[in-house]
Amino acid sequence: MDVRPFVITVPEQQLVELKIRLQGTRWPAPFAGGREYGAAPEFVRELTESWRTAFDWRAREAQLNRLPQYRALVGGRRVHFVHQPGTGPAPLPLVLTHGWPGSFVEMEHLIPLLADPGRHGGDPADAFHVVVPSFPGFGFSDAPTAPGISSRQIAGLWAELMGGLGYERFGAQGGDIGAGVSTWLGFDHPERVLGLHLNYIPGSYRPPQGESPTEEEGAFLERVAAWNQEQGGYGHLQGTRPQTLAYGLSDSPVGLAAWIAEKFQAWTDPDGQGVSTEALLTNIALYWFTNTIGSSVRLYRENRLQPVQFNPGERVRPPLSVALFPRELPMPPRSWVERVYDVRRWTEMPRGGHFAAMEEPELLAADIRAAFRPLREKR
Repeated sequence: MDVRPFVITVPEQQLVELKIRLQGTRWPAPFAGGREYGAAPEFVRELTESWRTAFDWRAREAQLNRLPQYRALVGGRRVHFVHQPGTGPAPLPLVLTHGWPGSFVEMEHLIPLLADPGRHGGDPADAFHVVVPSFPGFGFSDAPTAPGISSRQIAGLWAELMGGLGYERFGAQGGDIGAGVSTWLGFDHPERVLGLHLNYIPGSYRPPQGESPTEEEGAFLERVAAWNQEQGGYGHLQGTRPQTLAYGLSDSPVGLAAWIAEKFQAWTDPDGQGVSTEALLTNIALYWFTNTIGSSVRLYRENRLQPVQFNPGERVRPPLSVALFPRELPMPPRSWVERVYDVRRWTEMPRGGHFAAMEEPELLAADIRAAFRPLREKR
């Protein structure tokens, strides 16, 4: 496998052009509606002003470049990834998969906690060789040029990447779309995946038809329907006509910021550590400078065409651990998940939301370590 070191270097002209665009924003006409109408005007104006005057991309670029980054030729396309070797007696290979509207930046503070636990108050025996790839069409990974690349195909790319790095057996962890990729890794490559750790159950997941839902499962399905009715418009649009959306978001940095930031504002735990403005703007700026919002939202349509659904008798064989954060999007009861997955561990976390790796990296790292501890000897 052709692997080459990678360093983030955004051309200065892009930074200059961004400031001009932010300065020249044409704002919507005033409106007195609240957050139920979407991203609040005062919130977006404050975020835009921070992006224009206070946010230092060069400083964040330098911080991100401390992570060992590469681009490898995988499945005929260049895939960007972080590869942080572990520090410990026998590190376990682990592929961490981000979601949308996230990026590899989600894992910035989680990576050292997993790769070098001894330096962060943990046991060196829990160390991992950490690999964090960027989805095709996200960040610095090449974008698909034709339809057909869903989470299932991405799982195949990750299996190829891990093999190319010399990791024949490994663990997989993810939330949001990363949970779907991890699930397909476990389903399609069970002989290579030691175990799964998910902090979200894929939204399209449905067990095989045949058994009637329990009362608890029925209540979950009602919550999902209500959530989709109130908050799911973005997913329907991205899953049906993503290309139309891409024109506006690719042309307006404020439009892009509002589209992404509204999700961070709605899906984080207000009682937890949250996501800092600097971290949020780093993630948004990555989408802007790489011009990948269009290719990123197309993944929703691909996943709509290939949902995480199974036929009678099919199982996801690797053992599964679930970290259930209290402000996560609607999560199914354990019984719903056990119809297909081999659930070994189900942990209710004390705080945190949908962006767990950014909001509560210490809590997530501790649960990942605990989940894989009994699996290490099976390598």
